[in-house]
Amino acid sequence: MSGHRWAARAAAGAAAVALTVTGGTLAQADDDIDTLPAEEIAERARDALLDARSLHLSARGSVDGTGEEGSIDLTLDREGNCAGGVDMGDDGSVEIVKRGDDVWLKPDAAFWKNHVPIGGSTFDKILDGRYMKAGADDPRLLEVTEFCDLDTFRELMTDNAGNADFDGLTKGARTEVNGAPTVPVTRAEDGERLTVYVAAEGTPYPVRITVRGGGEEGTVDFSGFDRPVPTATPSADETVDITALLGRSIKPV
Repeated sequence: MSGHRWAARAAAGAAAVALTVTGGTLAQADDDIDTLPAEEIAERARDALLDARSLHLSARGSVDGTGEEGSIDLTLDREGNCAGGVDMGDDGSVEIVKRGDDVWLKPDAAFWKNHVPIGGSTFDKILDGRYMKAGADDPRLLEVTEFCDLDTFRELMTDNAGNADFDGLTKGARTEVNGAPTVPVTRAEDGERLTVYVAAEGTPYPVRITVRGGGEEGTVDFSGFDRPVPTATPSADETVDITALLGRSIKPV
């Protein structure tokens, strides 16, 4: 299971709830979100998320139907910059930094063993705990670099708009997520329950999405809206430029 596929499925699941409504009239800014119907809350959350220039995404659980656990902790923006990591449990983990035209990756030993069984241990020894650096346009790293771009998630959300379903959307009682008041909006369908928790104060961002049932169990948290991605990149002594090494026989990471 790739971290990119896991994250993309999580984002698509979020979109399935946040984009349940694609038409209608937006509520006025001074409306109390608690008083709005579920459809209008979902629409406001959709628009707020699509307007974000950057955000922090934290996802955990199993959201691709395999039952395998994973987690993501990543700050990303529309310019394609990102910083964070993907943990695939026993399959390994990867730290990721992307800034401008460069990307730095630090896979652990378990990642090399499970994803690059032939030659992976050699690369692990060469890196010796350092980051591997390459151009962000390297085709073998596109899954990573596209995953770092907030526009990738925005496209997933807008693509889901065509699958909007007006039925089965319900609003729950106000509750707290990470100490902040939210209003949950839920869609239950085919044994799967998707819930988006929308901020009840300030901009109505979706701050948490949960997926339950249908062989999936996952939580996606959104925070740090419009805060810049950290600009720090690994130093030269922490880095091995592996552009030449990638010319050897190695499958995409």
